[in-house]
Amino acid sequence: MRFYARILAYLGPYLGTLAAAVAASLAFAALDAFSLVMLIPFLRALFSEAPVATGASGEAALEGVIRATLALFVDLDASPERLLAAIIVFILIVFILKNLFDFLQNYLVVRIEQAVTRDLRNQLYDHLLDLDLAFFIRTKVGQIVSRLTTDVEQLRTLVTRHITKLIASFLQILATTLTLVAISLRLTLVAFVVLPAMFAMWGRLLRKLRKADRRVLDLAGEMSSRIQESMSAVRLVKVSAAEEHERTRFRALSRSYFSTFVRTEALRALAGPITEMLGALGTVVILWYGSRLVLTEQSIDAAAFLAFLALSMKLYQPVKWLSKLPSLVQPGLAATDRIFEFLDTHYAIRDAEGALEWSGAAQEVAYESVSFEYRRGEPVLRDIDLRVASGTVVALVGPSGAGKTTLVDLLARLYDPTAGRITIAGRDIRSFTVRSLRRNLGIVTQDTVLFHDTVRANIAYGRAEATAEEVVRAAKAAYAHEFIELLPQGYDTAVGERGTELSGGQRQRIAIARALLRNPPILIFDEATSALDTEAELLVQRAIETLLAGRTVFVIAHRLSTVRRADVILVLDKGRIVERGRHDQLLAAGGLYRRLYEMQFAAEKPAPAETAALSR
Repeated sequence: MRFYARILAYLGPYLGTLAAAVAASLAFAALDAFSLVMLIPFLRALFSEAPVATGASGEAALEGVIRATLALFVDLDASPERLLAAIIVFILIVFILKNLFDFLQNYLVVRIEQAVTRDLRNQLYDHLLDLDLAFFIRTKVGQIVSRLTTDVEQLRTLVTRHITKLIASFLQILATTLTLVAISLRLTLVAFVVLPAMFAMWGRLLRKLRKADRRVLDLAGEMSSRIQESMSAVRLVKVSAAEEHERTRFRALSRSYFSTFVRTEALRALAGPITEMLGALGTVVILWYGSRLVLTEQSIDAAAFLAFLALSMKLYQPVKWLSKLPSLVQPGLAATDRIFEFLDTHYAIRDAEGALEWSGAAQEVAYESVSFEYRRGEPVLRDIDLRVASGTVVALVGPSGAGKTTLVDLLARLYDPTAGRITIAGRDIRSFTVRSLRRNLGIVTQDTVLFHDTVRANIAYGRAEATAEEVVRAAKAAYAHEFIELLPQGYDTAVGERGTELSGGQRQRIAIARALLRNPPILIFDEATSALDTEAELLVQRAIETLLAGRTVFVIAHRLSTVRRADVILVLDKGRIVERGRHDQLLAAGGLYRRLYEMQFAAEKPAPAETAALSR
């Protein structure tokens, strides 16, 4: 019950609109039933018949309501021709009012649907942005996108369309049933004979449908992931001549989705024909029993029976929908399970109670007995002790998997240490707000991230309040202004998805301009020149020199030539700092650093651009 209460909670802010929709549905249901009841006086006037006096209180009350309503607009003692014309006009007015209320209820439901969709999607997106980096490492992007799009749409349909239609169908059944009882209680009981069978037939299907719908949604997420993955790596696919391999993988997934979806819909499709046959059976029973009441017992007249028959056929439409409701809501319930899985994912990286804003003032950074593991029992960093004075350039080198990236990720609080602590000016960084800590860090990576937006917006990312002059000044300092001016719209040129409209060197200089604009006291720099040509590398290195001046810098070095002039070089291996010192000292020590250096440069001479790196 808590699960369903949680779903219905999304309607909470819109109870007023929902109440208006219910009122419109009630008016529609009443007028819908009444419009058919008006067939009784119409048929009597047409055939000049008098009402059958049955003495039944329900029928008498209904007859009284009809006559009183008609008396407001029609002279009941008029000639049959005038009476028929007046009744036809009255029926037309009732239909107009009925359809106005139908429009109103549908309009209000759409407003609720879109409001709920907006709120849910915003809540889910906000939560996703707050989740830890570890969540995104273990979760496929396609699955995230699927939950934000397909699953939210399914939940929207469940929470609004199905619930409001459930209310409308219930009201329609209630109004129609009361009218049917007023015409003939015995006929009404006969009409309801088939209803238990109609609802019972869905009992066995529900469990299978719930499981099958969950599988369909999971496969839809897998397809989104496969598409996103292959399209983002399309260059690799083409240069590897792997198009056929990707086609084979995607078609296998597509076949699985197709067969699962078809099997699920086949189960759901059973509702239509079975319900239709049950409805036809009910109509046949009414025709048989009703004809006896009219011809043999004469307890009901022909006009009332025809009106009853028309109403009973209208009754089967909402009943038929209600009988299918358990199967219709299964996709929404499965989608809700998936959405709540994300919403219930807790994030460990959050502000501590009473967290302080860090001003970014230059201070010492220290790692105190820091250890970290992604998975329990598999440490990535072990007992890291390190003190970095303000304005120091620290280079991190070591074999792949040594823990270099993890070490700086901890400083940005993308993760928290498993043991030990990291401090700035002696204060644990967990005592600062996450936002203020990261606002004072600048990160330039080898895999430059640019958004499909203008050059100006990419440079100002994270500092939306930056002026045009500040953006240009940062671009000039990063040696990017000159090429930006040559772009078709200058700073207003769209860079394409992930910056595909720019070269590698241009993307790097945009990233450096972004870091310069933020003016961070601490810089994390993932050496970014290894994939650039010589000319681009020279320009990027000059921009780097500007960026490093006067800052505390952590450099993850992929090319050892770029760390020669760092203040201190840390050599990591298997999660530990095994050597530390300056370039010449470490070469002379003949340890791991020297072996790594000789492996890189045994057969080549350092290029001029490389020796200029990190000069201060």
